[in-house]
Amino acid sequence: MSLKDMSREELEILSYTDLTYMILKENKKPMSTADIFKYICELLDYSDDDYANKIADYYTSLTMDKRFILLDSNEWDLRENHSVEIAFDEEDEELEKIDEELEDEKEEEDLEELEEDFEDNVDIPLEDDDLDDEDDDLDDLAIIPDEELEES
Repeated sequence: MSLKDMSREELEILSYTDLTYMILKENKKPMSTADIFKYICELLDYSDDDYANKIADYYTSLTMDKRFILLDSNEWDLRENHSVEIAFDEEDEELEKIDEELEDEKEEEDLEELEEDFEDNVDIPLEDDDLDDEDDDLDDLAIIPDEELEES
C-alpha cells in the first residue's frame, strides 16, 4: 500500500523510521534528512514548529536504525540497496606476512628456550648421596637363578 493511499490514522500508528523506510522504498533514491522529515510532517499535518522541535530526535532515530545508511552525499538510503565492498591493500597483505613471520620467530625462540632448559636439567650431575640412595634400593633386591624361575 502506498503512503498516499493510507489514512492519517494509519500513518500516525507507524514510527518515523517505518515511515522513512516506506518513503525511501517508494522513491527508490536517497534523500536528505530534512527532505524526508518534511515529507513525513506533510503526511501527518505537522506544523513548522513541530518540524523544528522533532527533527533532532528523528535524526537520532535514523542513526540508530540499521535499515538505513548515511551516504557520503549526506543523504539517507536503505542499507539493502548498498553492498559493502571490502578491499585489501597490498600493505595489508604485507602486514599479515610480517605478523606470520613474527609468530614463527616467537615459536622458534620458545622452542629453543625449552631445549636449553631441558639440556640444563639433564646435565646436572648426580651427587654422591643420590647414588647411595640408588644402591640402598638395590640391596633389598634378591637375585633368583634362572632354574628357580622356570620351576615356578
